[in-house]
Amino acid sequence: MISGILFDKDGTLFDFNATWGAWAQGMLADEAKGDAEVLDRLAEVLGYDQASRSFLPGSIVIAETATTIADAMLTVIDDDKAALVARMDAKASMAPQVEAVPLRAFFKDLKARNLKLGIATNDTEAPARQHLSRAGVEHVFDFIAGSDSGYGGKPDIGQLRGFCETVNLPAERCAMIGDSLHDLRAGRAAGMTTVGVLTGPAAARDLAPCADVILNSIGDLPGWLDRVKRERHRMS
Repeated sequence: MISGILFDKDGTLFDFNATWGAWAQGMLADEAKGDAEVLDRLAEVLGYDQASRSFLPGSIVIAETATTIADAMLTVIDDDKAALVARMDAKASMAPQVEAVPLRAFFKDLKARNLKLGIATNDTEAPARQHLSRAGVEHVFDFIAGSDSGYGGKPDIGQLRGFCETVNLPAERCAMIGDSLHDLRAGRAAGMTTVGVLTGPAAARDLAPCADVILNSIGDLPGWLDRVKRERHRMS
């Protein structure tokens, strides 16, 4: 029985390329300071297609932490890492978020099911909370952790263990929902049910090796929970 659900944020609650594609072009242009060659090199190291304004499936931006992304950018530009991360966080906190589904109604349904809810993101915590707050859903979560919250980042399982401890549930009664292999590998390693969603750049074939189930979006999650409940009742 699933009693707790831990969500990734970008690509899961919010459509990844719809949210970050256009935003990234402006961010990279600012960091390139008008140098077209530097802009092209930044796009290349981050796996960003400027023509389509979208991230490629193998982009490190999809699942890595801000510090790892900064490390890649610093192979192209000469800057202080802490200052670069701070600028990235400040700009990210203001990025308009495109919801994968209407989130208020979605989480109202989940809360009515008496589920414990959490966020585990490789984004840093402050902008993550701002995104959730602007969507009107920050208050529904029992646990919110970013890569700088003291639990580490995915695919390590610190955030997942932190969620289980906070909501007092064993991992086998929890599900990890995400759009990347980092999310699903962390879920597998922690002993959770793993649910892949297709609102990030990864295709179903990419997620399949680590997913117990793959859904088009989190909008399909309530129906899946109902099916799991019916199957369990039939077996009991």
